[in-house]
Amino acid sequence: MKKALVISGGGSKGAFAGGVAEYLIREKKNNYDLFLGTSTGSLLVSHLALNRVDQLKLLYTNVNQKAIFSNSPFKIKKRHGADVISIRHRNTLWNLINGRKTFGESKSLRRLIKKNITQAMYDQIREENKEVVVTVANLTTNQIEYKSILECSYDDFCDWVWGSCNYVPFMSLLEKNNCQYADGGFGCLVPIKEAVLRGAKQIDVVILETEVTQVNRIPVKNPFSLMLDVFDFMLEHVEKHNIAIGKLMANANDVELNLYYTPTVLTTNSLVFDKKKMAKWWQYGFDHAKRKNDSAMSDYRPN
Repeated sequence: MKKALVISGGGSKGAFAGGVAEYLIREKKNNYDLFLGTSTGSLLVSHLALNRVDQLKLLYTNVNQKAIFSNSPFKIKKRHGADVISIRHRNTLWNLINGRKTFGESKSLRRLIKKNITQAMYDQIREENKEVVVTVANLTTNQIEYKSILECSYDDFCDWVWGSCNYVPFMSLLEKNNCQYADGGFGCLVPIKEAVLRGAKQIDVVILETEVTQVNRIPVKNPFSLMLDVFDFMLEHVEKHNIAIGKLMANANDVELNLYYTPTVLTTNSLVFDKKKMAKWWQYGFDHAKRKNDSAMSDYRPN
């Protein structure tokens, strides 16, 4: 039976997904054939395919803004204990003057991907015939595309991982094959349907949002915050649509579907990378997955 692990987009909240995956792979001993990720999920799946959980945890609990942005378009301030994002006018103006197509640049993330997803890892995944797939949004053709490590070169795969993470217009735009690509979450935040289409019969899905909306956003103070809130609104509805379609596909194809939502709101600003918070979220994800599986076992009563 083909097993799949699907990880949604969610920026810095990917640390929570790492904790869930650590439990499923290390403690529950799940052996997956297919790993499918969107945005931050695409950063996780290569390491998880090789069970390099410790290396991944070190990465996700030490990353910061500079590791992601080569030119950050916003500044972060604390207000009443919450992170408030506003525009960094000088950096944004610099990008516009230089003819860039986005407010910020994420070339640091591209270097981070190349450093941590190595040629040796790429070769090993292909040798073990593990299928690692990342989701990208082709803005030129208005299509969602799924890029498998088994079907592209090493450099191309690193590009697709980067493209899958680029939350435009705040991050870089990937221009490749005469097309422009951006974060796969703009069209498919939770690619359950694709996992079913690729033949998975048991799918564990990590969704980096709560199952029920638990937060009312504070009123915006600037156009930048408004833009982020509008994007979050749209992505939340994309996510709900993806999950609904995924459930229907799973039922129609007799697929076992296990969903792992975040039990509480981790952050309302997932483009803020705070390594202390992310370390806590990783452990939180591990503990949540353990509690969920322990509860399922205790509820099970054999005939």
